[in-house]
Amino acid sequence: MDTTKTEEQFKRVMDECRTLFAKKLHDYGASWRILRPSSLTDQLFIKAKRIRSLETTGTSLVGEGIRPEFIALINYGIIGLIQLKKGFVDTVDITPDEALALYDMHAKECLELMLRKNHDYNEAWRDMRISSYTDFILTKIQRIKEIEGLDGKTLVSEGIDSNYMDIINYACFGAIKMTE
Repeated sequence: MDTTKTEEQFKRVMDECRTLFAKKLHDYGASWRILRPSSLTDQLFIKAKRIRSLETTGTSLVGEGIRPEFIALINYGIIGLIQLKKGFVDTVDITPDEALALYDMHAKECLELMLRKNHDYNEAWRDMRISSYTDFILTKIQRIKEIEGLDGKTLVSEGIDSNYMDIINYACFGAIKMTE
């Protein structure tokens, strides 16, 4: 099993996401710092629901396709990881450079997790359908909502951060598969 191709493809997608994130930081600053966890979960939800709608209807009245939504899920997932560590605020409290440093740290964590899981699952993602990534992402979002409803007090389950990382990785796989 050679996972070199997967690592290269994953890094390319993450670089694409980072470039967009940096451009949006230029335009809006780190305005997302005000998002409470529930609002961030809802933002992930609407992106994933839009993908599912596009997959099932095949129609887009906005003109944007599925792949940009996978990119958005990746970036909002990383924002979620940042917000989990730092909490939300009422006014922006970090510079674009600080936001990019946090982005890079969490993107690296996601890459490392993907490499470990991809090794153990033997590249299984390559044989999956893109629609399965969408359904898995929606399932992870539902789990996050449940955990938020429990104030984070789970009995045996992974935390919100693990679910964010899985969303990021599934969305990255979706973005990769859409370019193959």
